[in-house]
Amino acid sequence: MAEEKKKGLSEDWLSFWMGLFIFVLGLGMFIGIDFLGWGIKTNMWVDLTKALSPVSGALKGMPGITSLFLTYLFMLFLTVIGAAAMEVRVSRFIWGFTLIFWISYGCFLLGSFANIAANTPAQLKSFGITWSLKLTGESGFIIALIAGLIVGNFIPGFAKVLEEATRPELYIKTAIVILGALLGVKAAGSLTLASAVLFRGLCAIIEAYLIYWALVYFIARKYFKFSREWAAPLASGISICGVSAAIATGAAIRARPVVPIMVSSLVVIFAVVELILLPFIAQAFLWAEPLVAGAWMGLAVKTDGAAVASGAITDALIRAKALAAVGINYKEGWMTMTATTVKIFIDIFIGVWAFILAVIWCAKIECVGGRVSASEIWERFPKFVLGYAITFILMLLICLSSPAALKTANDAVAGMDTFRVLFFVLTFFTIGVVSNFKKLWEEGIGRLAAVYVLCLFGFIIWIGLLISWIFFHGVKPPVVTG
Repeated sequence: MAEEKKKGLSEDWLSFWMGLFIFVLGLGMFIGIDFLGWGIKTNMWVDLTKALSPVSGALKGMPGITSLFLTYLFMLFLTVIGAAAMEVRVSRFIWGFTLIFWISYGCFLLGSFANIAANTPAQLKSFGITWSLKLTGESGFIIALIAGLIVGNFIPGFAKVLEEATRPELYIKTAIVILGALLGVKAAGSLTLASAVLFRGLCAIIEAYLIYWALVYFIARKYFKFSREWAAPLASGISICGVSAAIATGAAIRARPVVPIMVSSLVVIFAVVELILLPFIAQAFLWAEPLVAGAWMGLAVKTDGAAVASGAITDALIRAKALAAVGINYKEGWMTMTATTVKIFIDIFIGVWAFILAVIWCAKIECVGGRVSASEIWERFPKFVLGYAITFILMLLICLSSPAALKTANDAVAGMDTFRVLFFVLTFFTIGVVSNFKKLWEEGIGRLAAVYVLCLFGFIIWIGLLISWIFFHGVKPPVVTG
């Protein structure tokens, strides 16, 4: 990645302002103006001509390719202003960003091909296909990562052309700011659920932050001899919310950019492995405890998209098994809702955790012997996490103001989420570009993966199952009657 200059706006602050700008545009729905409705929506497809459409149904007459080109121009305009603010070479940034955008989007589009992405019997039926890899639309992230790794390791000349715009941290931090709004709407919607489910979702926070995190950190330090710089983002990535938590933690403790980038790559890869395995294990052993299975997906799978997708697959598999085995027809969506609720409550506290770690690192690790000033804590606190907190709190308060506001908010975040997803795709392609296998091996990616495998399959999945059983055992979804 191009070396950042000391002058100009930092990537941390730039992601804060870029994310807030998209958030404010999305709020136009509350005054009756859809500023983001032209943004590209990528549909699951078998017919490529049906893959692209504007996110707003009111603009369904707009050709999908027009929507895609407008999306590119908007993101180029936004990032070029940012490049100028960071005082980088704007002409090279424009060229590099253009190539990165179109390659990344091509990867994401491929990942939405139904034979790759369809993951439920209903989806297979709707597309008229008999098989699928069942990787969901998140497979686009994996394809983008692989494409980036090919460029970074085997086409160094091309990687050099992309260098000025190869800024994975800028893209992921902007996406996290936007993510706050999405979680605010989901949290508001969850407040209308049964109080028992809400209470159990809140209990997940204790597990993720106080049990998982501490154990992973201890194992990484004690047995694999990782430094604090590596152990903390790894603990957050494995135990909390994968990519978002790893990036926020790395920023809070001022880790080198390579640290959260490597952790993020592992998070996505292992999330796909969990997505493939866990729903079928749940169907085999937990079909009589459907909400235990749903909660388990939320606690065990470490990316938002994969966790929700795992919940949806589990929902379909267990409803089919219960109907065939004992004739019980559970209402659709309750297992998915449980997985989503548990994951949301874990995600919400990422900002709080980043602040706690910033204080600890300042007071006990890097500033020992001196007085900890508020300015020092503020200086190291990741500003994009502040943006995440602002978008979350504002959207939550708006949604709670009235039922009508909640409905409008869902429409608003649909437009925002288009750009969140695209920034995530850009992130994973550029992570690949900056990930040189030789250097990563020297940095210890082999040991990093070993910690991930040991912790994830050694205790995280099983503690998650135990906690899910304790809090959701005996709680059943409603049954379809008549």
